[in-house]
Amino acid sequence: MLLSDLVARPELRLRVLHGGPADLDRPVRWVYTTDLPDPSRYLGGGELVVSGLLWRDGPADSERFVAAVAASGATALVAGEAVFGEVPPDVVDACRRHDLVLIAVPTDVSFGAVTETVVGTLSAARGDRLAHTLGRHRRLLAAFADGADLTELAGSVSSGTGLTCRILTASGAPLAGPPLSPPDRDAVVAAFLSAERLPATAGRHLVVPAAPGTIRPTGWLVAAEVPAGREPDTDAVDAVGELAAIAALDRSRRRERAAVARPIADDALARIVAGDGDRPETRVRLRQAGTPTDDDLVVLVLRADGSPDPGGTAHTVLTDALAGSGPAAIGVHDGAAVAVLSAPAAAPDPATGVLATLHRLGPGLSGWRLCAGVSRPAPAEALSGALSEAAHAAGLAAGRPGPVVSARAGEITSHVALLAGVPDDVRRGYAAQVLGPVLDHDARSGTGLLATLDAFLDESGSWSRTAARLHLHVNTVRYRIGRIEELTGRDLASFADRVDLYLALRSR
Repeated sequence: MLLSDLVARPELRLRVLHGGPADLDRPVRWVYTTDLPDPSRYLGGGELVVSGLLWRDGPADSERFVAAVAASGATALVAGEAVFGEVPPDVVDACRRHDLVLIAVPTDVSFGAVTETVVGTLSAARGDRLAHTLGRHRRLLAAFADGADLTELAGSVSSGTGLTCRILTASGAPLAGPPLSPPDRDAVVAAFLSAERLPATAGRHLVVPAAPGTIRPTGWLVAAEVPAGREPDTDAVDAVGELAAIAALDRSRRRERAAVARPIADDALARIVAGDGDRPETRVRLRQAGTPTDDDLVVLVLRADGSPDPGGTAHTVLTDALAGSGPAAIGVHDGAAVAVLSAPAAAPDPATGVLATLHRLGPGLSGWRLCAGVSRPAPAEALSGALSEAAHAAGLAAGRPGPVVSARAGEITSHVALLAGVPDDVRRGYAAQVLGPVLDHDARSGTGLLATLDAFLDESGSWSRTAARLHLHVNTVRYRIGRIEELTGRDLASFADRVDLYLALRSR
């Protein structure tokens, strides 16, 4: 309702004492009747303030009252003439000084009539708006149920509101809508992750959460771009909120599909860890989980250190970061999310964009951090080494400062990089040839020679530290190491033989 609509009611016979035609185009949000000397604490802006002027004893009172009402953002002051026979000139002067629209109510017109007119009109408008909103929401739900995707729904809301609507993950990966410039995308993501309250604004964008209640780094958002020189009206804001609700439903659907695919990816990862990356069944599992295996592959490991659910959180974050990046098998191994990405020789590095997307989540992390590691491209038969390489890179990244850190295999200068380039069958064959007699002995007797060898090498050949670590007597450790030397034909006092056994252990 506009002030001009109220003034035009002939039965009220209202007179405008201050305010021009442009001022009467101001909207009325609600009506508030008061005779308090300072009602500002009860005003939120946009009200029609109705007063009988009982608070007035002189010009100073008028100045105080009008200043308080104007500062509160009220639309207008409606003053009754019953007490003074007219609206006192000092009230009119105060309204002029503070540019507050002033309307006089005749003595024989009750405030109740003015209030009923405003409330009735606003209630009817709200009822119409609610019916319109419900109808639009039903149409969006029906379209979603009939198979319309987010791009179609975002386009529908954009054309109906005049706003350009986009749906993004918390890390800025696009899900629907036209491309967003990198500066605008970064501003929208930063506002979503760090705003004290949502919805929030980022430049000309209204940022609305698509899954309220979730931790923000794993959520989605709707960014509605408002044309320059325009303020979004209530109906447009409601429409954006409805699109956000539909996006939340789509998010739930995708989470369910990811939950179905994850056991398949987890099984593929278990096979890779076991050194069976070159087996046909592993390739089938990877393809079932979403990764083509004809080209080289890149492994990306993501840890969510400090999160209450490290594996689940990392899996959700990585799944969102890969949105729109093509198919990928995404599972969880050893408390970290693992993605196996196709890396054709002529295509750009698939991990570069993912890492940039993950780094945008930094402002939203509180009490936990993301550590990512990326392997070098490798054929399927060397996936076990690539996974070890990526996990080692994630560990290297964890030692760096910052909420989101990453490292690539090229930064690794240890034996991990060497072994990662060796095909899995060669690694398995080497480990079996060197350690086979020890493994057979353990299988027959259960004496734990392999565990003793691993601890001994890890403790740099210290008898006492190995004994303390395994809770054994030093003589027992000496006996077991002697048996290992007999079975393998290696001398653990020799540095070269130690290297052979160490690499064999790490090749399993």
